[in-house]
Amino acid sequence: MTQTPPVRKSRKCFQPVKVSFALDRTASKHEPDGRVILAEFETFRLLNTYAPNNGWKEEENSFQRRRKWDKRMLEVVVQLSDKPLIWCGDLNVSHEEIDVSHPEFFSAAKVNGYVPPNKEDCGQPGFTLSERKRFGAILKEGKLIDAYRFLHKERDMERGFSWSGNPIGKYRGKRMRIDYFIVSEKLKDRVIQCEMHGHGIELEGFYGSDHCPVSLELSPASPDSNES
Repeated sequence: MTQTPPVRKSRKCFQPVKVSFALDRTASKHEPDGRVILAEFETFRLLNTYAPNNGWKEEENSFQRRRKWDKRMLEVVVQLSDKPLIWCGDLNVSHEEIDVSHPEFFSAAKVNGYVPPNKEDCGQPGFTLSERKRFGAILKEGKLIDAYRFLHKERDMERGFSWSGNPIGKYRGKRMRIDYFIVSEKLKDRVIQCEMHGHGIELEGFYGSDHCPVSLELSPASPDSNES
């Protein structure tokens, strides 16, 4: 009896033309904290970043550090706009109220009773009004969209968050969406799905971390397109 060999499906594997580890593509060294991976492909770029936490207090210089980072990110996404961009990672910001489970809790959060002088710096790091405004400006100036929010318009208390606080104490059940896939507007019609893979107060799918995996699926480019 003759057996037919199994059919093997091949998938196109993209090889980057260049990989750098700094926001300055001409730099020979990586970002001091190792927060950046930028892969250049022929027809698109893939940028992965780990944004510095905003912190709680101005005098610890964390506010200034985050402001400088956001200013640099705005400059970078504009510079990279000549090709479609996929930007992902822990961006350490929840852009809108629906990106957190308990907006009032996070807006009022403080450490040891400290209240920053500027009310826009008050609240949970990642949910201060100052950070959220700057993130919105980055998206607007870079002509970028939040892939998850493009598909999911409402708050999802079960599967809509990528970070969770300590499961014991006042942060139990308090969650934020701070991990993203951001894509160029020209890619939005190719976004098939973008999902959080952790869910529930018991943090299924978090695998011991305070962050869960996030995935993005894009449809193939049309044959007559210059995109990959």
